[in-house]
Amino acid sequence: MIKPHGSDTLNPLFVQDDAKRAALLKEAEGLPSIVVSSAAAGNAVMMGSGYFNPLTGFMNRADALSAAVNLKTTSGLFFPVPVVNVVKDASAIKGAKRIALRDPNVAGNPILAIQDVTAIEEFTDDEMKQMTEKVYRTTDPEHPGVAAFNSVGKFCISGPIQVLNFSYFEKEFGDTFRTAYQIRDEIKERGWNTVVAFQTRNPMHRAHEELCKMAMEAVKADGCVIHMLLGKLKKGDIPADVRDACIRKMVELYFPPNTVMVTGYGFDMLYAGPREAVLHALFRQNMGATHLIVGRDHAGVGDYYGPFDAQTVFKEEVPAGSLLIKIFEADHTAYSKKLNKVIMMCDGKDHQKEDWVLLSGTKVRAMLAEGQAPPPEFSRPEVAKILMNHYQAEAAKSNA
Repeated sequence: MIKPHGSDTLNPLFVQDDAKRAALLKEAEGLPSIVVSSAAAGNAVMMGSGYFNPLTGFMNRADALSAAVNLKTTSGLFFPVPVVNVVKDASAIKGAKRIALRDPNVAGNPILAIQDVTAIEEFTDDEMKQMTEKVYRTTDPEHPGVAAFNSVGKFCISGPIQVLNFSYFEKEFGDTFRTAYQIRDEIKERGWNTVVAFQTRNPMHRAHEELCKMAMEAVKADGCVIHMLLGKLKKGDIPADVRDACIRKMVELYFPPNTVMVTGYGFDMLYAGPREAVLHALFRQNMGATHLIVGRDHAGVGDYYGPFDAQTVFKEEVPAGSLLIKIFEADHTAYSKKLNKVIMMCDGKDHQKEDWVLLSGTKVRAMLAEGQAPPPEFSRPEVAKILMNHYQAEAAKSNA
């Protein structure tokens, strides 16, 4: 199996021993505590799950700046984004060497992790701007990732952590949430060697379905892990439970048995385009995938990134050998009326506009809200039905 990033074996930071975890939870109740940001909570869940291997905790100021600017920490470890615990006010933990991190996304703010504090440092405005520009390629406050990154404060609390639970993800998405080590175990149990990973924050239509099949065929994969983001999204994105239902129905009906794992991970979307694509590759390697599909406008939002910037970043910015996982580069895919199947549009050079079934996201959402299914060439009817029910329920709520 492919090795994890930065170490020979995966080192998740979740405390798996029940007795030790219970003792730490008891200790945490007596420690100084802070309610962390949703982003920091997601970082903790990802470290607990093993996706951010080989990190042992939150980065300090120097490592965060170096990761943003140079895609590596000060020690030379390749890492494409800062992984930080940043707050607006750290006065509640001033002088503390060990603190409890409380979950902002669960009622009552239960303890999520314990952190040993190695430093509390403040980013300057210029440093925040520099990190923002490097990671997001923009400082536009209308960009949802930029807005989130700059809203949580400038005090950086660094140090190793012990993760004590997986926030709301295990309870709300019990059938779907999986840690990197759980996925590795299942890949091993299935006897898969070559594994394609597909990242999604949306329901999967015909083009996505066929893209997974194309990638699997091209690299002769034993299986595909459809890996959906379960954390916070921007307004208007489809809720995780609806996406989950759509994807499971598609896999059940349109993929051969035992060729696909439907899983999810607990993290908030960054919408960082190219830089987030590199991060996606890193944690797919940590979960055991050998290939990641990177398509048009991967992890993008609006018009902030070029359609294939998330592919060129691996050639232009990621040093050779930084990651073992390979990238399957995909073009925009659509149904060809000429060939009666979904193909990559780069393979339809003889096609005219009328030879494709092309629908904008706005058009599709409007059709679904009106109870009208998109053409079967665009969306499987069983998937469209789930989405129609969702959009009609949303419309009914807004009209109530």
